[in-house]
Amino acid sequence: MSRTPFAPLFDRLVDDAAVFPPGLAPLDVAVREHLDRRTGPYAVHIGPLLVPATAAGELATLAAADPRTAQEPLEVSLVVRPGSPAQPLLDALTTLRHDDRVLVTAAELGWADGWRQVLDAEVPVVVEVGLGDDQARGLDDIAAAVDDEHDVTAKFRTGPTPAWPWPDEAALGGFLDAVVLHGLPFKLTGGLHHAVRGTHGGEPMHGLLNVLLATHEALGGAEAHELSGALARRDTEVLVTALSSLSTEDAEQVRDSFTAFGCCGVLDPLTELEALGMITTEESHA
Repeated sequence: MSRTPFAPLFDRLVDDAAVFPPGLAPLDVAVREHLDRRTGPYAVHIGPLLVPATAAGELATLAAADPRTAQEPLEVSLVVRPGSPAQPLLDALTTLRHDDRVLVTAAELGWADGWRQVLDAEVPVVVEVGLGDDQARGLDDIAAAVDDEHDVTAKFRTGPTPAWPWPDEAALGGFLDAVVLHGLPFKLTGGLHHAVRGTHGGEPMHGLLNVLLATHEALGGAEAHELSGALARRDTEVLVTALSSLSTEDAEQVRDSFTAFGCCGVLDPLTELEALGMITTEESHA
């Protein structure tokens, strides 16, 4: 397959969050479509399927019923939402530990008392942090776990929920500044359905290209207010030019920091990136 020089910037960037709001795909549909995408035109850009930890038993049944998982196991990241106890995650990890059809790539939960018990499960851990003092304490705690040689990634929510207002450029820029200063990798979740910052359906949404550029600037020493400016840019040409000009080393550093984001639309914003010439697929050359 023909590739653009900067396509690796987007490899395995989108975690498949089809079962989570607002998509809410039934798990059997999400598993089947995820396995379809694994060999589809955007396969190289898609990471694991995100699955609620409470659905581990159903997941195992569905994976066993699909012959494709006999050749290559279904990669999943198990999730409990912030505010939920960690025990369902521990139970799910036990359920799937010896399952040849399912490969658990990570365990995701919110930062709260008791999150560290998941560290004993010997899988990479992703910990979602909030805002303000909670964010500062959470990142300090995650950094301490990393110092103890645990594989932990910070997570931040970029889209709104009933309990979480949309974090504006200042809030997201503050997180990027803080997480880079802590030397932590991070992933994002929710809201990154478009390539460029804009208003969609009457609601503000952050842009994926904005986040990638802001991450690069944060790694170069930019402070929170400067990152806020990068996140607010709506000039598509400026963003595309800036990112397509990154050296291979810079692109690798960006992705070492910004590891992935969960998206219930799955192909959002990959189709926009293709239209912008940032990625190509077999179909686009047909």
